[in-house]
Amino acid sequence: MGYGKEVQADLAGISQALRQRIPAVYQAHSDMSEAATADGALSSKTKELIALAIAVTKQCDGCIASHARKAARHGATADEVAEALGVAILMSGGPGTVYAPRALAAFEEFAGTGTS
Repeated sequence: MGYGKEVQADLAGISQALRQRIPAVYQAHSDMSEAATADGALSSKTKELIALAIAVTKQCDGCIASHARKAARHGATADEVAEALGVAILMSGGPGTVYAPRALAAFEEFAGTGTS
């Protein structure tokens, strides 16, 4: 099973159907996401690493795929992702050891490294 592109593809159709019914909610979420991850005191890359770690603690495959993709787009390295995932494991215990590897695999898929 892919943890990046496949997860996003699986969610695309059903997400679009809901987005059409409640576009204002999706637009507000998009606007908030853009504001929260913009460069500031922390770089966008750092914020995406934080979001990826939180996605692991929340056990959200769709969130993992989205933030792994964004971390790759913002130039995160596999080592930076791995360290962020180490914090996610610290904060979530055993479940983190299941979802963190999924997050690394998704990141590597989007980054084009595929080393795991």
